[in-house]
Amino acid sequence: MSRATRREWIGLAVLALPCVVYAMDLTVLNLAVPSLSADLHPSSTQLLWIVDVYGFTLAGSLITMGSLGDRIGRRRLLLIGAVVFGLMSVVAAYATSTPMLITARALLGVAGATIAPSTLSLIRTMFEDAHQRTFAIGVWITSFSAGAALGPLLGGALLEQFWWGSVFLLSVPVMGLLVAVGPRLLPEFHDRDAGRLDLYSAGLSLTAVLAVVYGLKQIAQQGLGRLAIASVLAGLAIGVAFVRRQRRLAHPLLDLRLFRVPAFGAALASYTLGIFVVFGIDLFVNQYLQLVLGLSPLRAGLWVVPSALGFVIGSLLAPRLVRRLRPAHVMTAGMVLGAAGFGMLTLVRSGSGLALLVIGSTVFAIGLAPVFTLATDVVVAAAPQERAGAASAISETGAELGGALGIAVLGSIGTAVYRSQVPDAVPASGRDTLGGAVQAATRMPEHIGAPLLDAARAAFTHGLHVTAGVSVAIILASAVLTALLMRRSGDEPQRSDLLQVDNDGLALQLTPADALQCAPC
Repeated sequence: MSRATRREWIGLAVLALPCVVYAMDLTVLNLAVPSLSADLHPSSTQLLWIVDVYGFTLAGSLITMGSLGDRIGRRRLLLIGAVVFGLMSVVAAYATSTPMLITARALLGVAGATIAPSTLSLIRTMFEDAHQRTFAIGVWITSFSAGAALGPLLGGALLEQFWWGSVFLLSVPVMGLLVAVGPRLLPEFHDRDAGRLDLYSAGLSLTAVLAVVYGLKQIAQQGLGRLAIASVLAGLAIGVAFVRRQRRLAHPLLDLRLFRVPAFGAALASYTLGIFVVFGIDLFVNQYLQLVLGLSPLRAGLWVVPSALGFVIGSLLAPRLVRRLRPAHVMTAGMVLGAAGFGMLTLVRSGSGLALLVIGSTVFAIGLAPVFTLATDVVVAAAPQERAGAASAISETGAELGGALGIAVLGSIGTAVYRSQVPDAVPASGRDTLGGAVQAATRMPEHIGAPLLDAARAAFTHGLHVTAGVSVAIILASAVLTALLMRRSGDEPQRSDLLQVDNDGLALQLTPADALQCAPC
């Protein structure tokens, strides 16, 4: 098995850049909302669409784009996506109306959906050595963490000097560089026997994911309602129709036989559940920093940096750890460490919890980062080379759904606890959210508003404690599941005709593609 050369490592650096932008665009707009609203005057509904439509179309397009890359070429799709992403970023930056901005953001999401599966599947092609691939995926995971951390910081710096549209222009030079050097540094790969893309399946997958994610977002923002429940149920029903169609197709958009591999299912579950708890708890951490401790958005962003660095450190440690320990053991230990970090958050106090909050967030980041790296490695390696794009898309779709579900479920739990703990004396506008309580307190005399605000902050902190406790339970359950299923994969390889198992005890690659073609449905 050949080892990567300097060209592949330089190519990895090129692949990491669009991943940074991909993550930045999920967060960078939040700081621009006030100035954007003053300029374009969107309605409250339109403003929600401006913020959310990028994530909606991105999540809904991942499976289609992953499969399309396998068919037309991963490098080609990545470069096409980069061109569209750059152009739509310019359109968004200079949008003169709300509909124009919403449309540009929607197309940015479609273009962004080409990035994760294309870059990850190209890493599978470029790095054949298992240990080098694990390290490369660690760098890939790190690039997303860096983008999430840099988005608010760079966005805040730009907004202090320029107009709101400047936050979109951050991506233009990056995408331009990718288009310029990508053809020379990145290999091309596509499945010559993939067959045509089934457009009906593509439509079903897009609609199913959009409906579920939209419903979860509605639950997170407004609580359980008829529209939210109907949207989730409709999405699930369409998802069932999508799965049934894939079973009948000779060249399915999503090969369901991958889920028969125990390591694949365990890795996907651990990745999705990890994202679930991280996104859910981050919702409360960010509010705690600004609304309980009263930090400015920029200072709050700076105190989130240690957690982002924790993800970077953990991602880069993963390849070193698996040289000495079984990957299943590393993932299980990482989840236990992550649970310890969440446990620290249950001890945070409403008036003096900054140090413990930062330490706990950094600990769970260091613990879960190797889990994300190794789980992604398993998911990509569990597919034959020609279907790595589709497998990558499954991984990222799981992450998107996990994040949306985490915000909806854990957000709803924390909000319910807040409502049950907040005193009746707090005005009605402050009983649903801490933000409402802060605004209500500013309109009261200080001797009345200050005690009520302290009580509301204490109620919110209690909600943080409960949410963190639920996260501990979820991540420990995921650790047990991972340990059992990964052990099954390592100790009993004869149960799967698809897998080869190395001496680390974790499935790292498949036999040739014919094994998957011949596997029983």
